[in-house]
Amino acid sequence: MLSRLLRGLLYLVYGLVVVTTFALAAYVSFSLFVRSGTTRVPPVREMARAEATALLADQGLRIRAAKEGRYDDKVPVGRVVRQQPDAGTFVKRGSSVQVIFSKGPQRVEVPDLAGKNLPASQAALSGAGLALGQLLGAFSRDAAEGTVLGQDPGPGDAVAPGTPVNMLLVMSVQRERYVMPDLVYRNYDQVLPYFERYGFPLGSVKYERYEGVAAGVILRQYPLPGHPFTKQDNISLVVATAESPELEPAMITPAEPISR
Repeated sequence: MLSRLLRGLLYLVYGLVVVTTFALAAYVSFSLFVRSGTTRVPPVREMARAEATALLADQGLRIRAAKEGRYDDKVPVGRVVRQQPDAGTFVKRGSSVQVIFSKGPQRVEVPDLAGKNLPASQAALSGAGLALGQLLGAFSRDAAEGTVLGQDPGPGDAVAPGTPVNMLLVMSVQRERYVMPDLVYRNYDQVLPYFERYGFPLGSVKYERYEGVAAGVILRQYPLPGHPFTKQDNISLVVATAESPELEPAMITPAEPISR
């Protein structure tokens, strides 16, 4: 009885071994049959075109380059920046692998900002994909106040998008300031040539009758004596017209600059 049980168990194990072996052989045969026409896509990123073409050909694959390249800061120009299908993917032999070649880091041209005011410069930078950098000021008599006198990077330079552009803007030149002399009771005919000779503009000149004061004598003035003024300020005078005994005109003291 025991011997029959052992014999039956042996036949059962033998049968399981045969079935397992047959199943394993069938699976291997089926896999080899199915995969005999496939291959794994090799990695071609950062390869030059000739190198990538040769490697794909070794696997029975063809290269297909995209019409448009792609900007990349890390992959040099002319090398593969992307591939499709990805490396490691199983594909049929004879299939093509699309690759995109790098155009290198993207660069934009810096516009010429010379002579533009700040709003116009900002618009030009924004249109070029650049940012506004630091603003510095400098005095200049030859350029309009608030316009660009210099820039960094310079016009025409090729830079990365978003690069800040620093600008040097023209500041107004500080005007020379003078101390207004006392012109009251001085003769207008003597004052006028002096101010004209040194470029001081006389604005409004009014005439009033004033008893006891000779004609041509200055009665009032603006700016007042001792006040600061520049050559761009107008000087207003009130001059006597009434005839009376002439007063000896005082000598004119030149206006002294107080700052430059």
